[in-house]
Amino acid sequence: MSDNAVDQGKRTWLIATSCAGAVGGVATAVPFVSSFAPSERAKAAGAPVEVDISALKPGEKMTVEWRGKPVWVVRRTPEQLASLKGLDGQLADPKSERTAYPIPDYAKNEYRSIKPEVLVVVGVCTHLGCSPSDKFVAGPQPSLPDDWKGGFLCPCHGSTFDMSARVFKNKPAPDNLEVPPHMYLSDAKLLIGEDKKA
Repeated sequence: MSDNAVDQGKRTWLIATSCAGAVGGVATAVPFVSSFAPSERAKAAGAPVEVDISALKPGEKMTVEWRGKPVWVVRRTPEQLASLKGLDGQLADPKSERTAYPIPDYAKNEYRSIKPEVLVVVGVCTHLGCSPSDKFVAGPQPSLPDDWKGGFLCPCHGSTFDMSARVFKNKPAPDNLEVPPHMYLSDAKLLIGEDKKA
């Protein structure tokens, strides 16, 4: 009977120490494993950012942060895409040929994007670094021309951009909004900050 009690005590002791060891192992492993994830400093310095765009509806915009800058992802409507036709003569750089910053080859088109319906641009005006406002609704509005087809307006100095974030002529902003390197991981996921598979 006393042997049985000693065995029970040993069993309890073994279970308790095993559980304590497992908890200690997990407590040690979690910080170690999470140290492999990019730090906030690394993200700010340019680590790629993964974005889920599955809930983004036509006509909507979402903003994510990459390298400390706002990056806009806009799902354009068929009407917004159609509004891009015939604007080349009004734009300062319709084909995105200027070299103020690197322009990915997939952004050197009318849509400035990989997929026509999805625009990905850095939301910082190329004039003095202000953040333009969405002016997606077409038609006359304050500070915009009467034949406005939709796009972006920088309220600081009046620069206007079309729905591909191309700057109109004779505006303070010297260049189109920047297209960051990006790629699709799937139809619903974007990776901003990297545009080729490792």
